[in-house]
Amino acid sequence: MRVLENLEPKNVFYFFEEICNIPHGSGNTEQISSYLEQFAKERRLEHYRDEVGNIIIIKEASRGYEDHAPVMLQGHMDMVAVKKPDCNLDMKTDGLKLAMGDDSIYAEGTSLGGDDGIAVAYGLALLDGNYQHPRIELVITVDEEVGMDGARVLDVTPLKAKQMINIDSEEEGVFWVGCAGGARVDMTLTGEISKTQGILCEINVTGLQGGHSGAEIHKERGNGICLLGRSLHRLAEKAVFCIKDLKAGVADNAIPISARAEILLIGSKKKEPEAKSIGDGVSLQEATMLMNQLSDVLTKELKEELADKDANVKIEMNVIKPESVQVLSEADSKRTAAFLGALPYGVQAMSFAVPGLVETSLNPGLLSMDGAVVKVGISVRSSFDSAKKALLGKLEDLASLADVKMEVSGDYPGWAYRKESPLRDTMTMVHLALYGKSPSIEAVHAGLECGLLAHKIPGLDCVSIGPDMKNIHTTEEELSISSTVRVWKFLLKLLENL
Repeated sequence: MRVLENLEPKNVFYFFEEICNIPHGSGNTEQISSYLEQFAKERRLEHYRDEVGNIIIIKEASRGYEDHAPVMLQGHMDMVAVKKPDCNLDMKTDGLKLAMGDDSIYAEGTSLGGDDGIAVAYGLALLDGNYQHPRIELVITVDEEVGMDGARVLDVTPLKAKQMINIDSEEEGVFWVGCAGGARVDMTLTGEISKTQGILCEINVTGLQGGHSGAEIHKERGNGICLLGRSLHRLAEKAVFCIKDLKAGVADNAIPISARAEILLIGSKKKEPEAKSIGDGVSLQEATMLMNQLSDVLTKELKEELADKDANVKIEMNVIKPESVQVLSEADSKRTAAFLGALPYGVQAMSFAVPGLVETSLNPGLLSMDGAVVKVGISVRSSFDSAKKALLGKLEDLASLADVKMEVSGDYPGWAYRKESPLRDTMTMVHLALYGKSPSIEAVHAGLECGLLAHKIPGLDCVSIGPDMKNIHTTEEELSISSTVRVWKFLLKLLENL
């Protein structure tokens, strides 16, 4: 029996569960793309699939709507695939384990992928059913969550629509009509490694909420990578160490909920002011005492600082055992710790034109280490291209000071607000008729594919909508059932009026 079998409308929740049964994390979309292609073939719908897996499915207008302007429905097939540390599900090969609350759908131990599985489910339900509508052009892209790679290369030749409903927002009753532009930054620090004797220890940053770096960045939640950098900086004040391993994050645009470092303690620092910061050896007892004290101090500090933002934050520093292992050199470890400690994070500027809107921000979201190579992936966003370039310039300066290689990729444009929008006017009218109130018209700091597609299709009129979701890109993600139903009814009524 399906978990969502008894929910109405059956076709929407049927297709949503179908999608959840197929692994579809970013970079792992071959199977879901093939499913969508097969869906179109079975229904003999005009469809296109490109080399990267983007899918376009077209259904001609229903009777009486042949002379109405076509409409594009758009979303993405990939999800941010994250799981809890104790979850043994393989998100590259396994489907999700769906469950329901009073008015919510969630996945046990993992993210849900309501962002943007619900867009795909809505689209398939519309194409599979018998409704009143103009020509529908369903566009489902790959790898939106890692830089909008699918939309970037999408061939729009088959598309006729000049109006587009993007279904990639997370708050019912809010119409998004503009978004920030952004870019992906990759920082690479290369050092030297050698086999060194010392006391192997680990540092774990846990208990953070994380979230979407566009939608939640203003909440000032803790960032696992930055807090790990802070922990390494504080440790460097007390001891000499070399770094063995670093790991954090799942995507550059997801605020990391945890971070881990393995380090080799090789000495303590002298207390005398005139003493040099060199290793002088450290006993197992001294190492244990140092790590316990520092973890207690840091956890206490952060719990106070983040009491209203990330109250469950915890820093754990554990001694493992004396060992001789391959580690970064002392100098490169010091450079790495300083670099991570200096990484900026969070809101850099707020908009004065739109109250409450974040204007410019950045999020270190990925941290990894392979031998002597340390990599950090960062998401940069801004409503202004000039501010985005200026922030990239600051990161270049930091990279230069730390002798770190920096590469920028996935640069995408913002989506400017249109003063004249017939689509927005019609959607507002339908919303008012259905609910007795006008929607909220807002711009958003998160990146949307509307900007890229509007650049590809001159004059494209876009609005982004979606049902209520909570904690997207995290293991606490929830999709509201009642809101999903209401947005579906709104979509049907809107298509009747277009």
